Amino acid sequence: MPDAIDFEQKRREEARWRVLRVIDAGRPIAVSEQIIWRVLADIKLSLSLNAVRRELAYLRDLGLLELEGEGAETWFAKLTASGVDVVEYNYPSPAGVARPRKY
Repeated sequence: MPDAIDFEQKRREEARWRVLRVIDAGRPIAVSEQIIWRVLADIKLSLSLNAVRRELAYLRDLGLLELEGEGAETWFAKLTASGVDVVEYNYPSPAGVARPRKY
């Protein structure tokens, strides 16, 4: 069973990186969770909406993004300065985010 656990962890870590990239593409406007969910589905990284929210909350707790509307029906996310630095390779990627190497 460790292989299944490793696969799920790697999948979550890749999803977190992709989430950061989607939000970066939307800057400076906050990006809705539905857009994030749809982009992940389009690149064959399907997550439930609840799982997208879980990863958004994780990234918020790392200080990489801010969430708006957590008590509302739809969440929106914006990168913090630290989140932008991680996406732009100006700061080390934290554990739990599978950022590829910069070429």
